[in-house]
Amino acid sequence: MSAPPSPPPRAWPFEEAAKLAARLAAAGRAEALFETGYGPSGLPHIGTFGEVARTSWVRHAFTRLTGLPSRLIAFSDDMDGLRKVPDNVPNRERLVPFLGRPLTRIPDPFGTHESFGAHNNARLRGFLDQFGFDYEFASATDFYTSGRFDAALRRVLDCYDEVMAVILPTLGPERRATYAPILPIHPETGVVMQVPMIARDPAAGTVTWADPETGRRFETPVTGGAAKLQWKADWAMRWFALGVDYEMSGKDLIDSVRLSGRICRILGGSPPEGFTYELFLDEHGQKISKSRGNGLSVEEWLRYAPPESLAHFMYHQPQRAKRLYFDAIPRAVDDWLANATKLPGQAEAEQLVNPAWHIGAGRLPNQGGSPVSFAMLLNLAAVANAETPDILWGFLRRYAPGASPETMPLLDRLVGHAIAYYRDFVRPTKHYRQPDATERAALADLAETLRSLDPGADAETLQNLVFAVGKRHAFPELRAWFACLYQVLLGQAEGPRFGGFIALYGIAETIALIEAALARPDAS
Repeated sequence: MSAPPSPPPRAWPFEEAAKLAARLAAAGRAEALFETGYGPSGLPHIGTFGEVARTSWVRHAFTRLTGLPSRLIAFSDDMDGLRKVPDNVPNRERLVPFLGRPLTRIPDPFGTHESFGAHNNARLRGFLDQFGFDYEFASATDFYTSGRFDAALRRVLDCYDEVMAVILPTLGPERRATYAPILPIHPETGVVMQVPMIARDPAAGTVTWADPETGRRFETPVTGGAAKLQWKADWAMRWFALGVDYEMSGKDLIDSVRLSGRICRILGGSPPEGFTYELFLDEHGQKISKSRGNGLSVEEWLRYAPPESLAHFMYHQPQRAKRLYFDAIPRAVDDWLANATKLPGQAEAEQLVNPAWHIGAGRLPNQGGSPVSFAMLLNLAAVANAETPDILWGFLRRYAPGASPETMPLLDRLVGHAIAYYRDFVRPTKHYRQPDATERAALADLAETLRSLDPGADAETLQNLVFAVGKRHAFPELRAWFACLYQVLLGQAEGPRFGGFIALYGIAETIALIEAALARPDAS
C-alpha cells in the first residue's frame, strides 16, 4: 500500500496549489491555466499588481508541489463600454463624446496610443513586466473580433433562457425589464447597447433588438466582435471557452463569482478554483478605486521602497483588509528584510513557509543584505538631515566596516529610498518638544554616562546603558523615558531601539544631539 500524500506546507499559496492539484487529478489533466482579470477603464491599479503577484505565488507553489506545467493569462476587459470619464486622466473632455463605446474604440486622452484601451493595456503590461511576472497578455477585443470566442458565444445563445433564469432574480425590477446577457454593438454609433432582445436565432447566431432612441430594429451576430456579453456572463463564458482552472477575486465579487460559476456550469464547463482576498483601503479607510485614483500607485511605492517590500505587503494576510498608504511602507520593508535575512540559513521546510521564498520564486536573496533596518535608516536620515547618500554612507561605513554600495547593493537602494521617504514624509511632520525637569536630568545623565564609554561600544551595551539611565530617574515607567528620547531628540512619536541607533549614529554625535536638545530655546 502506498503512503498517503504529504500535506502541503502551511503557507497559503501551497494550500491553494493543493486545491488546484486535486482538481487536475480528478479531471485527468496535466496542465493548469491561471487567469487574472483587468478592467482598463482607469489607469493600472496597485490592486491589479497584487492579484497577479498572489496568483503567481500560487502558480509557483503548484509547480513545486506537482511538477506540472501551467500558464497564466492576464486578461483585459478592454471591449467594455466606457461608463464615465475617469477623474485621473488628462483631456477629460475629449472622452465625453465617446461614452458607451468600447475602450479600444475611444481616442487615447494621453495621445500616445491608438486608443484609450490600448494605452491602459500598455501601462498594465509595463508595470507587470518590471516585476518579471511570467504571463500571457490577452485582450477581450482581440478574442472577440478574431472569433476565438465564437463557439462559446453561440453556446450562450443556445442556453439563453437558462442564463437569464440565473441572473434575473439578482436584479431589481427596472433593470430586470431591460436586461440581456448579450450586448450588441450599435453598427452606426459604436455604442455597447444595453437593451432587451426582441428575438433570438440560435441557428443563425443572431439577436434582434431595437434602438431605444429611434425605434429602429437591428439583427446582430453574436460572433465576430459584433456583440459582447454582460460582465458576469462574460466571466463565465471566458472560464468555459478557455478552460480556466484558477482565478482569484476580491471580497466585493463573492456573489458574482457564485453567479458566474452557475452560468459556467450551464454552458457545460467547470468553474475555476478560486481565492477571495480582502480589499485595500486608502488613508481614510475607503476602498481604493481605479477611476478615483485614491491610494498608492505602484510607481509611488517604488519611489520609497524596493519592489520586494510591496510584494511582502501583498503576501501578508491576504484575507484581511489593509490600509494601503505611505505610512505602511517602512514596516513592509523591514518585514521583508527580516524574512529575506532568515531565508538562506533555514531548512527547506522552513523556507517553504517563508514569504521571501515565495516572493523570490524560490530564489535566495543575493544582494549583500543590510546590517540595519529601514526604520533605522529613516531615523539616521532624520537626525543627520541627509540630503544625499554620501551622508548616510559615512555613518554606515563606520558602523559596518567593509560596507559599500558595491558590496551591499540592497543597502545602497535602501539608502536612496530612506532619503526620499525622509524628505517627503518625515521632515515635514517633525516636531521637537521641550523636556520637563525629570527628562532634562535624565538626558544630561545619559550624555555624561556616554562620555565614559569606549567609542566602539556595541549596540547591546548601549541599550543596557540607556535602560540603566532611565531606571535612575523618576519616570512612571520606562516607556515614558523612551518616549522622551524619541520626542525630544528625534522629533517623532516613535523610534528605533535606541542602543542600536547610538551605535549607528555614533556616541560623540549622540552626546552632541542631547546637548543641542537641552540648549534648544523653548518655542512656546
